[in-house]
Amino acid sequence: MRKTFSGLSFTITFSIVLILVGCQEPPQRNCSEFKNGKFSFSTVVEGDTLTTIFMRDGNIEVEYFNGRQDTSSVRWINDCEYILKKLNPKNRAEEKSVHIKILTTTDSSYTFEFSAVDEPKKLKGTAFKTH
Repeated sequence: MRKTFSGLSFTITFSIVLILVGCQEPPQRNCSEFKNGKFSFSTVVEGDTLTTIFMRDGNIEVEYFNGRQDTSSVRWINDCEYILKKLNPKNRAEEKSVHIKILTTTDSSYTFEFSAVDEPKKLKGTAFKTH
């Protein structure tokens, strides 16, 4: 004789799952702590670790990467999302604004996702506050 999963069993199981999921703490998001300051972000490209240092103050972000300095305007959409736009783009790719959304924060870092505005593919990274 084969047992079936009754509606009552499903309801009880579903309720337990909701209770367990509901008891987890939501990720910390103290985004305002990261609006200004000095940060570093590293990524691995073709086996090499590349690091970008950037300073954000008000509506300006200055980035140092690979011996080069770039300045972008910062437009905050809300406490956890902003748009970066290079002030002096050197090519068409740099003309595109970048949308950044802070997903979670710790006391010294934030995890974020980013993409060119209107691009569906999003990448993730973690920035560490150094100052």
